[in-house]
Amino acid sequence: MSSNSAKVLFGFHAVGVRLKTAPTSILEIYFESSRRDARMRGFIEKAKEANVRLIEADGLRLAKLCASAGHQGVVARVEPITLQQSLDDLLDDLPEGEHPLLLVLDGVKDPHNLGACLRVADGAGAHAIIAPKDHSVGVNATVAKVASGAAETVPYFMVTNLARTLNELKERNIWIMGTAEDAPKTLFESDLTGPLAWVLGAEGAGMRQLTKKTCDELLSLPMNGAVESLNVSVASGICLYETHRQRRFKV
Repeated sequence: MSSNSAKVLFGFHAVGVRLKTAPTSILEIYFESSRRDARMRGFIEKAKEANVRLIEADGLRLAKLCASAGHQGVVARVEPITLQQSLDDLLDDLPEGEHPLLLVLDGVKDPHNLGACLRVADGAGAHAIIAPKDHSVGVNATVAKVASGAAETVPYFMVTNLARTLNELKERNIWIMGTAEDAPKTLFESDLTGPLAWVLGAEGAGMRQLTKKTCDELLSLPMNGAVESLNVSVASGICLYETHRQRRFKV
């Protein structure tokens, strides 16, 4: 594999998940030689057990490699892993009787928000995240670090035309559920046990009008305090976990 096609992961969680799930895809790991604490010693031991190439480096070099000071002393160059070739393949390959659960992010451009959304999607058992190519951030090193390994487990599909993709999901009998502050019905009052795609917009701007019009139903998150809205990753977690709860305890 050429060095040009390699990607960078940094932080203990992001690199640790790749070390656990696909160690042969790791080209090399750079670690801060001045760190000798128990966490670093344990990490180095696991890397050696996996026969991964280890390179000592100082903090400045690590920051340059990943373009971030939040590397925690660990940076890895890895081969990209394709989780799923297409959204259609993913949906076609779901076990019989398992309802799809998708998260659609319209206009989320902050890598920290996307990373957090990937993390809650993984925890709640969402099958994938979908986003438009022209109005979203891609999965970069910062996203992977914030996702704490979830960027390695949750497929992230960037589509050319989001409205068309949502209509294609409808053809598969997947209910498109959007969130809106002024929706008269809350998510706690709706049946979320069927095939479902949650659509959330970026904090502040919200989802675009065309996306909103494409939704089958709009629900609100009850807000009982002084703030008017929640961060998109927090809202995603509430929506996905309420769906998970209803499906788990469905009688």
